[in-house]
Amino acid sequence: MTTTFPIPKDHSLRFNLHNEVHARTPISLKIPASTSFLALALNHEEKQLERIHLAKLCDRYGITAPNESASHFSATFDSFKMNWEDHAEFSSYSFFIRKNTDEPFSMLALQEVPAEWLSQLPGKIVVAAHADIIQPTSPSVSSNEAISSFFSNNCIVGAEVTGGAARAFTDFKIHADGFSRFLIINSHLKSRQAGRLLQRLFDIEVYRVMALLAYPVAKQLIPELNNANKQLLSITSSMSESPENANDNELLDELTTLAAQIENNIATHQYRFGAASAYYHIVEQRIEDLREVRIQGIQTIGEFMKKRLEPAISTCTSTSKRFNSLSKRINNAGQLLRTRVDMTIERQNQALLTSMDLRAKMQLRLQETVEGLSIVAITSYIVGLIGSITKAANTYEHIDINPALATGLSIPVILIIVALGVRRIHNKIHTWNED
Repeated sequence: MTTTFPIPKDHSLRFNLHNEVHARTPISLKIPASTSFLALALNHEEKQLERIHLAKLCDRYGITAPNESASHFSATFDSFKMNWEDHAEFSSYSFFIRKNTDEPFSMLALQEVPAEWLSQLPGKIVVAAHADIIQPTSPSVSSNEAISSFFSNNCIVGAEVTGGAARAFTDFKIHADGFSRFLIINSHLKSRQAGRLLQRLFDIEVYRVMALLAYPVAKQLIPELNNANKQLLSITSSMSESPENANDNELLDELTTLAAQIENNIATHQYRFGAASAYYHIVEQRIEDLREVRIQGIQTIGEFMKKRLEPAISTCTSTSKRFNSLSKRINNAGQLLRTRVDMTIERQNQALLTSMDLRAKMQLRLQETVEGLSIVAITSYIVGLIGSITKAANTYEHIDINPALATGLSIPVILIIVALGVRRIHNKIHTWNED
């Protein structure tokens, strides 16, 4: 009996997020078994075609195809099982069959997959691998030398894994058929345990390759990074010289161009370097999950990865950090240079203001001189008017004024009145300016 409770509504992603931990359920395998693994890099258009192509395979065997939002799909076809996973940059296909022999790589899972469907898979191959799980009773795997013969006599890498439940071997090389190889010799693997082990080995293979996609980018960028570092050193050296020997505006333009180039490189390649770090972390986690125990005379998978993969990832990490560090140094240099330019402009403005103040003082003195002459001119004009008035008044018979005397006496009076008037005007203008 199911009891329901009056609880709030579910979050729109509740069930999707809850079921995500069950999305990569390992395939249950019966041993001996053969597996083929393909990882393909796809763009957006190819991912759309991939779902259509996957639906064709399902229709061929009468199986319901995954819906458009599915990122994982597992199904059992007539003679093989298939597991499909959609990742951010690639898609992976794992094909499984039950073997009737313990001879390694004598039966391959891809032989059961329709060839015409397989040849039309969208995307470009990133990883292709075969893996066999066999019983330890086969005489062909009785020694390390015998095992090496299935890897073209290459130096093999391997260990006891999963708490001693099996031994896993590989050479991490692509063979003449275009596939790498994994050989697992069973001790007491359970069916789902075998599926998890295969999944971890394939994850190590595909994620190490995806992590290494950043390595060619790093090698290509290192010379450019070195040149940019030299250019920044040249700019900062010029900045340390005296202002008389350095053109700050030209240096600022050069620094701005350099900053744009560095920021463009960071924006273009930062995702690749970030993805490399994330992929490498997954590789490390999968190796840890293997719980390797050394087999005498053979390098473990973890040791091999540490010696071969870690230096490349360190180069990628170092390149990314150097770009970020260079960006910060350019920003600091730019701030210093802009401060120098601002100080230069401020000194120029200060000199200009000083020059303007001097001109204003000279103009004021000239104006005062002109005003003194103006007082004399106004006084002369008014005195002339008074002289004309007294002369006109003498034409009347009852008025007798001496024009020369009247004019002479009026000069100091008029001069004082005009001077006081001009001074009053100056005082009013000064009061207005203060307000």
